[in-house]
Amino acid sequence: MIEVSGATKRYGPTLAVDDLSFTVQDGKVTGFLGPNGSGKSTTMRLMLGLDHGEGTTLYDGRPITELESVSRVVGAHLDAKYFHPRRTARNHLRMLAQEARLPAARVDEVIELMGLSSVADKAPGGFSLGMGQRLGLAGALLAAPRTLMLDEPANGLDPQSIHWLRDFLQDYAAQGNSVFVSSHLLSEMELMADHVVVIAKGRLVVDATMDEIVAQSRRNDVLVRTEPADRARLGEALVAQGWTAEPEGPDGLAVSGATTDQVGQVAHEAGVGLRELTARVASLEDAFLELTDADQQYRVGGDA
Repeated sequence: MIEVSGATKRYGPTLAVDDLSFTVQDGKVTGFLGPNGSGKSTTMRLMLGLDHGEGTTLYDGRPITELESVSRVVGAHLDAKYFHPRRTARNHLRMLAQEARLPAARVDEVIELMGLSSVADKAPGGFSLGMGQRLGLAGALLAAPRTLMLDEPANGLDPQSIHWLRDFLQDYAAQGNSVFVSSHLLSEMELMADHVVVIAKGRLVVDATMDEIVAQSRRNDVLVRTEPADRARLGEALVAQGWTAEPEGPDGLAVSGATTDQVGQVAHEAGVGLRELTARVASLEDAFLELTDADQQYRVGGDA
C-alpha cells in the first residue's frame, strides 16, 4: 500500500500541491483525477522523489530512499517521450534490466507483451505517441513491481489498445498489486478504476470508491413524464413526500431522492397517468464535473 501524507509543493508563490494525503490500496486500480493544472503530475513526481517538497510517501511503510530495489517495488511511467532518441527500444529496456538485475529474457518477454517486436530494434525518436506509451509501459513493468504508477498512459493509444490496457491493469491489480493511474478519459476510468482520488488546485476533493463518488451525483434521479396539465399536481404530491421535483421539458419532472417504485405509487394515488418513468444513473463524468465545477479553467459562455 502507498501512503501519501501532507504532500506539498511550491513553485515560488504558487502552491501547486497543498497538504495532500491519500492511500493507494493493494489489489485495486486507483484513478487519479483533476482538472488541468490541478497538480496530478507534480504529486506523482513528489511520490517518486523526483521533485523536492514537503510531506512523505511510504511504500509498505518505507520511504522510497530506503527501498533495496525501487524498480521491484514501484514501476513508473510519467512521460511518453523520455527516452534517448537514438537508443533502440530493446537497448533502452536492457539498460533498465541491468539496473534491476533482471535476465535478458525478461526484456524479450516484455517486448512481446507490449506489442513492440516490430520496432524493438528501432530508435524511439521516430515513434508515434502511442508506440512511445507502449515502450514506457514496458519499462514500468520490466521488474514486475508491486505498484504501477502511470500518468495518462492511454494518450495516443487506439481504441483496441485502450481496451487492452484496461484489462491488463485490472488483471495486474487483481494479483494483489496496486495500480495508480491518472487519465482525462473519464468514461474509460469509470470502467477501469475501483477507487478514485480527485484533486483540484492541489487539494484533495474526494477519496472514495467509484460507486460512492457516482452515487453522490445530483444526476441520479427519476424522470417522470405525464400530461402537461397533470404535471403541477404530481409535482406537489411528490414534494409533499419530501422529495425534490424539478420541471424538465414540456411534460417532465426530474425527481431526486425517490425510486421509480415510489414515484409510480405517488402518481397512482394521485390519479395521474404516466407517459414515462425512468431511473437515470449518473456517470463518473457527471460526478467529476460537479465535484470540480468551481475549479474548471474553461467554461462555455463564461468570461474569457
